[in-house]
Amino acid sequence: MRVLAAVDKFRGTASAAEVARAIGHACWQLDHDCVELGVADGGEGTLDVLGGANRTSRVTGPLGEPVDAAWRLSRDLAVIEMATASGLLLAGGREGNDALAATTAGTGELIDHALDAGVKKIIVCLGGSATTDGGLGALRAIRAPQRLRGVELLVACDVTTTFVDAAPVFGPQKGASVAQVGLLVGRLERLAQMYLQDYGLDVRSIAGSGAAGGLAGALVALGGKLMPGFDLVADELDLHDKVAAADLVFTGEGFLDEQSFRGKVVGGVQAIAKRAGKPVAAIVGDAEPEVADRIEHITLVETYGRERAMNETKTCIEDAALTLLRRHFP
Repeated sequence: MRVLAAVDKFRGTASAAEVARAIGHACWQLDHDCVELGVADGGEGTLDVLGGANRTSRVTGPLGEPVDAAWRLSRDLAVIEMATASGLLLAGGREGNDALAATTAGTGELIDHALDAGVKKIIVCLGGSATTDGGLGALRAIRAPQRLRGVELLVACDVTTTFVDAAPVFGPQKGASVAQVGLLVGRLERLAQMYLQDYGLDVRSIAGSGAAGGLAGALVALGGKLMPGFDLVADELDLHDKVAAADLVFTGEGFLDEQSFRGKVVGGVQAIAKRAGKPVAAIVGDAEPEVADRIEHITLVETYGRERAMNETKTCIEDAALTLLRRHFP
């Protein structure tokens, strides 16, 4: 039988490619064909599933220090994961970050490098940012923004937060105090006015424009198109066609909860499989009881115990896949 393993990473224990490979090994043991496909939702890990980094550029880090940021250049396509240049982890996490000073300049510099390479399409993956600069750092770092007019600029986003709301919604997660959130709100209001004046676009009214502290809004002002991250990745990976060709679809992620069905990989794969009339099952690390009936699944923690699930994740995934395969193809 033909199986598709379209899975997300299990954060901290297995990459998306490793999860897919474990399922593929289970299929091989039972003489089933398997297409192994790592999938992501536009945030962390998206660069890997879209082919992985093959370039590294020294750019301005979120707090001004130089960082070596990985990105991908493939023919006329560039894939940039903004967290590699302007991410919260680079700033030392919430405790080490300077919420007012953090800049997206490095992400803009990566976009500039891609333009220098003559690409026709740029995908910018948002998520994990240290910044609430409204994308001004990135905008200023792009030396000739008019070059973007001949480029398809796609912005992968998995939130609907609007531009100014980025400060109160995400600012505290990036280390901003109550007083600093107020200052950031004022900054974003002024930037929104500037973008309206300079680009004729009111970013305050655009759902998702607050992603990455407003970087999404700045990129839209430059002509970018905001897309749900999962949908963008699904298109790039021809996921719909791969689901249509499968007899059984596996999906999976580290933790199954309500958010899994709101723009994340498990819910997205399930929806595509349902439209195609294909059976779908998930392998997950752990799950909230409230969503247990939303999709057929095996939970590693419940089945194998937390310690084994954490320390022998790939082995457990393979065994769970064998169980599901025998259930569907007795």
